[in-house]
This record gives sequence, C-alpha cells and structure tokens, in this order.
Amino acid sequence: MNASWKNLRADFPILDQRINGQPLVYLDNAATTQKPRCVIDALVRYYERDNANVHRGIHTLSIRATAAYEAARERSAKFLNAGSPAEIVFTAGTTDSINLVAHAWGDENLKKGDVILLTEMEHHSNMVPWQLLARRTGAKLRYLPIVPGDTGLLDLDQLSSVLTPEVKIFAFTHVSNTLGVINPAADLCAAAKKVGALTVIDAAQSAGHLPLDTRAIGCDFLAVSGHKMCGPTGVGVLYGRAPLLDNMPPYRGGGSMISSVEYFESKWAPAPAKFEAGTPNIADVIGLATAMDYLDGLGREAIARHDEKLAAHAYARMATEVPGIRMLGPAQHRSGVISFALPGAHAHDVVTLADRDGIALRGGHHCNQPLMRKLGLPSTARASFYLYNTEAEIERLIASLQKIQKFFAE
Repeated sequence: MNASWKNLRADFPILDQRINGQPLVYLDNAATTQKPRCVIDALVRYYERDNANVHRGIHTLSIRATAAYEAARERSAKFLNAGSPAEIVFTAGTTDSINLVAHAWGDENLKKGDVILLTEMEHHSNMVPWQLLARRTGAKLRYLPIVPGDTGLLDLDQLSSVLTPEVKIFAFTHVSNTLGVINPAADLCAAAKKVGALTVIDAAQSAGHLPLDTRAIGCDFLAVSGHKMCGPTGVGVLYGRAPLLDNMPPYRGGGSMISSVEYFESKWAPAPAKFEAGTPNIADVIGLATAMDYLDGLGREAIARHDEKLAAHAYARMATEVPGIRMLGPAQHRSGVISFALPGAHAHDVVTLADRDGIALRGGHHCNQPLMRKLGLPSTARASFYLYNTEAEIERLIASLQKIQKFFAE
C-alpha cells in the first residue's frame, strides 16, 4: 500500500458527488469516516474470492479466509504496538470492547466499596457500561472534572484527590468527541498505576488520527472502532495486556471460543479466541486491516498535523467571523473536532440549513448528555475534520454559518 497525499481525495469515491446541487463537504468525521477505494475493494475481493468461515476448515477457501483474518490480527497488533497478536480481540467496535471489559474483568474483580473513576467528558459508551457494572457489583462511580469554562480541559489539579487507592479502574477518553481535547493518556495511566488501578482508554477518536502506542502509553486496555478510521462499520479492536486477558472469563459463549465441551461444562480456548464466540465479522476485520495499511501509508503523524492545522484554522475563523458563536474546546493543540452553538438557533436547524449548502455537520448532544448539561447547553453543532478535508471547505463552512446566522437574525 503506497498511499499518497497527492490526489488523496480521489481515493474516496463518496466525496465525488453533489448534495442539494453543491459539491459535498463532509465534516461529520467524528461520527464516521469515509472509506478509501482500497478498503471497499478488499471487502469485494473477500466476498468474491475467499468467502468462507474461519478456523477449523481445511478446504482452500477457509484456509485463505483464516490466513487473512489472523493476518489482520497481526496487523492490528503492529498498528497499536501491542506486545503480541494474542493481545488483540476483534469486537463490534469501541462500545462492544468496553462492555467486554466491564463484564469479563469488572464482574470478576469489583466489589462493594470499590471505585470506578471516569471523566466528565466521557461518551455514553464509556459511561453507561460502568454505571451498569456499579449497579451489579456495588462499586461506586467517581468523576474527574473538567475546568470551568469552555476549553473542556481536564482539571488535573484534582487528579490526586479523585484517583485514590479505592479506585480499581480508571476509564477515560483519549480524544473527546465533543470538545476536541486530547488528553495526556500516558500521564493518566502512570498516575493510575501508582494507586494500583487498571486503565481503559476509549481511543475511538484517536485511532487513525494520531499515532497510538499502547506500550508507550502504558494502558491496560484500549478500544478502537473501525468506522472512525477509514474502516468498515461494525468492527473494532480491543487491546488488552496478555496477563489480564488470560485471567478473564469469556464475555459470551458459543462456538470457536472453547477448547472442549461436555454436556455439563466446557473449557475455554486461550485468549483472544475465548472472547470471539461464534462466526466473526471476517470481511470487515480484513477491511479494517486494509484501512490500517492505508493510514500508515500516509503517516499517522502527518494525519495528526493535518487535523490539528485544519481545526486551528477553522476555530480561529469561526471565532472571529461568526459573531456571537460559542466555541467549545481549546483553540490550539486539539483534535479535528469543533463543537459550537449559534445564538438563537438549535443545533438541528443549523445542521439542516448547512445541508442545503452541501455541508454535512452533526447536531445534538453527541452522546455527551451530562457534559452538555454541565456546560448549560441542550445541544451543539459539530464540524469534524479528517485527512481528506481542505481549507477551501472551511471557507464553505464559514460562508454557510454566516448565512445561517443572518437567517435567524431576521
């Protein structure tokens, strides 16, 4: 895979269309990213040539499918710098991965009086599973707050007061899907380790946008979603340190995750197989590995610089050229996610009117209802940038927002 920044947009066939008579400007990348032709081709190729169930099959198609599936595990381990492919579990996405940890590790290890630490900026997918776990085990939830105001940065001065020895697991987002904040993951993991707490990182918004090195970060678990990193929907990866995965019971039961089955008891296969019950999402796993090849062909450091540059440029333009706009998140050193509110306009109306100009935004609470309430907002509109977006598209966005603002002022 020799991906190149030259003519990059041509790799994404969906971008070559008009919406409401205007060239598409796709700025909803925090919800899902578009797929390059190579990923689409990988899915077609699998279904046309290699479609068969993996593992145990000894005919040619099954052998091909198994080889591609396990090669994708090796590719994922390299992408995340895991210790070995055995530390990679394929899941349905970040939500599924976090639920797996909450059940398989949490149910076995938490008890009444233990504390689960989260942050106030968590997506519902990294909040609700822990609420359910607390209800099942009697553990308590605790939150690391954000600083007052709209920057959304974590209040790290309060970290030592909330990250105490009672905390058994600290789950936090690497990059906020609303605020655009990039949290200091390695520092947070190091602090958790000092009190004996395990760490779970929601990396849905960072995988594919910046380099991810699980060993350098020092996390215990890390979850990613394929559809937010140029891969297919419905597939993701859970990284877990081998000793933890080895000692965790299965999350689901069924075929493939066993070593032997008797009428009244069964024995499990080693990790990661024991966490992949049933027929896996073979095609999309293969497509995800192709997306990883594509992203590394471009260079994740280069992608991160591109995202940050676009976001900083858009933030500065929006803040100065759209009077009265309320901007969330830091002005600099942020991801390519910008949430904002226009006075007198509901976010859904903003998104609807922007769509008339061919611009795809997102409007709502972004699965951040507690955060929205803390900020005193019912919802925000959100523009999120990725590797195929351009400064010219920011010009289109600014013009559309000015038009929308004028509409609501009349």
